[in-house]
Amino acid sequence: MWVCIGAIGLLALVAAFAAIGIYNRLVTLRNRIDNAWSQIDVQLRRRYDLIPNLVETVKGYAAHERETLEQVIAARSAAMSAQTVKEHSDAENMLTGALKSLFALAEAYPDLKANQNFLMLQEELAGTESKIAYARQFYNDSVMTYNTAIQVFPSNVIAGMFGFREREYFEIEEAAREPVAVKF
Repeated sequence: MWVCIGAIGLLALVAAFAAIGIYNRLVTLRNRIDNAWSQIDVQLRRRYDLIPNLVETVKGYAAHERETLEQVIAARSAAMSAQTVKEHSDAENMLTGALKSLFALAEAYPDLKANQNFLMLQEELAGTESKIAYARQFYNDSVMTYNTAIQVFPSNVIAGMFGFREREYFEIEEAAREPVAVKF
């Protein structure tokens, strides 16, 4: 009889340690997603900081192209005020489209295309776009790992008990899947 009680106690102890291990893994995965989002945010902020300089440089050469410049500024403002992953995705799609229009506009102004400041900003923006793409990929990989962990047994039981919820992917629309064209 004491053997049965001891065996049951040992099983309960093993189950408790397993539950603690699963909980800790879920917390680690959730924190990895938060960190990955912070990395995206850093790169997006850098992108947002470059845009006013780019707009000012273009304004000097193409002041009468007001509508395109206003679209870029409005898209930047919307992206900066986005709160959720979905809002960020939508705003970034809008901003990417506006930047494509801005760079297409630059094609019509040879002096602008030759401007050193404009060329430097284009190059820096292209580098930032690459960093954003990498950060998005890392974030989405982290979300996939986390979402899988909260859906599979037995961690789904622990996830349900402690309120772990699925996270959204940072997706971009089909038209924005191509990088911003930066031509020299």
